[in-house]
Amino acid sequence: MASNLDSYRAKRNFSATPEPSGEAADSAAERTSRFVVQEHHARSLHWDLRLEHDGTLASWAVPKGIPPDPRKNHLAVQTEDHPLEYLDFHGEIPAGQYGAGTMRIWDRGTYETHKWRDKEVMVTFHGERVRGRYVLFRTDGKNWMIHRMDPPEDPDREPMPEHVKPMLARTGALPKDDHKWAYEIKWDGVRGIAYIDGGRLRLEARTGRDITSRYPELRELGRALAGRQAVLDGEVVAFDADGRPSFQKLQGRMHLTSEHAVRRLSQSDPVHYVVFDLLWLDGRSLMELPYTERREQLVELGLSGPTWRTPANHAGDGAAMLEASRAQGLEGIIAKRLDCAYTPGRRSPGWVKVKNVRETDVVIGGWLPGEGKRSGRLGALVVGFYEDGELKYAGRVGTGFDEAELNRLGRLFEGLSRDDSPFSGRQPPRETHFVDPVLIAHVGYGEWTQTRTLRHPRYLGLRDDIDPESVEFDDSQ
Repeated sequence: MASNLDSYRAKRNFSATPEPSGEAADSAAERTSRFVVQEHHARSLHWDLRLEHDGTLASWAVPKGIPPDPRKNHLAVQTEDHPLEYLDFHGEIPAGQYGAGTMRIWDRGTYETHKWRDKEVMVTFHGERVRGRYVLFRTDGKNWMIHRMDPPEDPDREPMPEHVKPMLARTGALPKDDHKWAYEIKWDGVRGIAYIDGGRLRLEARTGRDITSRYPELRELGRALAGRQAVLDGEVVAFDADGRPSFQKLQGRMHLTSEHAVRRLSQSDPVHYVVFDLLWLDGRSLMELPYTERREQLVELGLSGPTWRTPANHAGDGAAMLEASRAQGLEGIIAKRLDCAYTPGRRSPGWVKVKNVRETDVVIGGWLPGEGKRSGRLGALVVGFYEDGELKYAGRVGTGFDEAELNRLGRLFEGLSRDDSPFSGRQPPRETHFVDPVLIAHVGYGEWTQTRTLRHPRYLGLRDDIDPESVEFDDSQ
């Protein structure tokens, strides 16, 4: 690999950038080779690995950082050689200049060379963060891979989980042993498990579907944890003009398919990611730890930004917090037992939803035609819940729709119509137009009758973050 600074200098205006020009002579003739890893917050976050070699710094841009585990290689894109002064460079490269953005020294130290060939470089790092033997090998053109050859420095290191099913809460009253519980606000949003690796965010819904592209304004959360690997649990929430969570407002984002519309709303009316649990961090699962220990480590991350936050919790005095949430017009609170572990995919007695308002999810199994202005189209939804694998009729929902939502539901039903009823046992009115039970509606209601029928239900919106067969009867309010 030829070493020169012509390409480096050609890309930079040294009267505008604080980067070194490489004109200064290096005085030390014999010494141990040095390296630096710089965290580069450019247009795309990456880490620059630079190795002292033949009077310059051989350089690679590593989008996901130096891999700590031999089971996972990372891409490393070879860039131009840099001057030795870059070993100490950090600061702000001005906008409009090549590589514009903030550069921080993430690690530095010395290294031993085992091989240095045009297509392979094998070294052992002696840094503050990066230690051990690594190999860089060319795959295609400027694209290389970096592989850790030694075992993980932490022998107990676990790989980041690909998927985690969120722990679920039961609905109930305030716990009687109040001092053994902490309380958090119940956010009226949609659940999201956040996976952060190499400064990048991947967000999954409860169903496991990737919803990252739906909320581009949340991607900066990945940069906030640059250099860390983490799995977070939280909710995507839309706030109304008074700062209260609004599920109906979130509807405007959940079902958008136009990239242009998503991008526009992400800037003009962004959603927020409310983080309330930390499940995995830097090679260690925290899920078997008690809630209090997970919470302490979450708070230490200091996650507070323009579109993400870690809200406060309160140990004990649940009645006061419930009353405060009621006074603010919020849905309710979540009680979490202080010694409770995180049990993925299970509805645990260690988490309890205590609600101020009655809301539930129902499966749409058909629709009834309307009258008057709604004649010939949707008048009411015919809904139910699952019990022992069968869909049970739970009534009709005829209020809460605006014109746009009526039209959208009508279009959705066109492709779902069926001749037979999806309901088992008690049946809806004969006039019902049946549909495949794949859509889930979130509704408010007055109460459940003895026949398990909703009284005074009102439509709040569709949700696509849960499976229809997970919607069960819930009368615990």
